[in-house]
Amino acid sequence: MCDGYPMPGLSTDAVLDLLREVSAEVITPRFRSLAAGEVMEKNPGDLVTVADREAESVITARLTAAYPDAVVLGEEAYAADHALMDRYLAAEHAFTVDPVDGTKNFVHGSPDHAVMVAETVAGQPVRAWIWQPEHGVGWVAESGAGAWRDGVRQHTTPVANDGQPQGVTSIWSMRDQRLGSLPRMRLSWVCCGVDYPRLIEGAADYILYSRTNPWDHVPGSLLVTEAGGTVGHPDGTPYTPRSLRPGVVVAVDHPTYVAVQRHVHGAFER
Repeated sequence: MCDGYPMPGLSTDAVLDLLREVSAEVITPRFRSLAAGEVMEKNPGDLVTVADREAESVITARLTAAYPDAVVLGEEAYAADHALMDRYLAAEHAFTVDPVDGTKNFVHGSPDHAVMVAETVAGQPVRAWIWQPEHGVGWVAESGAGAWRDGVRQHTTPVANDGQPQGVTSIWSMRDQRLGSLPRMRLSWVCCGVDYPRLIEGAADYILYSRTNPWDHVPGSLLVTEAGGTVGHPDGTPYTPRSLRPGVVVAVDHPTYVAVQRHVHGAFER
């Protein structure tokens, strides 16, 4: 744990309960029931819904009430005020909030979406939460205390010495591509709040991402590392909550991470 942690405020269970509550009141009632005008574009192809905005507002208010000195970096708040990222990067205590991760999935009626929150102290992750409303599954992690799925501790399964790592990616241009002699990558579930847990569950051995938004990757990165996996950049450096350079490699074990990052290092340098 980081010095000065844990801090008084909301327990780990209380935050997960908050995500369940917000999902039940704001997100799930709109699943496959979004009305005209409830889906907008922040940028071309970058969707946001009223569920995203309302859920983030409630979660942010509750976190701020419990931790008035913490910076809360919400995806939608950042879209409205890019200066928020600088405050987050400099903050001693911070939270990331992704109110509906996998918004496109949510809009198109796929159950593969999630609500995610992570807590950092001095730039290091200390707690993480992922609630998958349509799957009814909750994931939590605490630094040094493991990763848990519905109260059961989880561990990644290393790739066998004679095995071929199976990879997925949300980078559309790289799906069905091979990394050296590795099998072709499949398309991921296009939702970090589903991708990271699926890797822990054994549905993939590695994941390759291009973008590194903290609200997307801080929660899952703590879950995977606490479960025994490795999360880093294509240049071989570890991923941290303050890492913004392109490219993230998530792997069930360190040898798999090394094998993948060596193949993709050059692609992310260009």
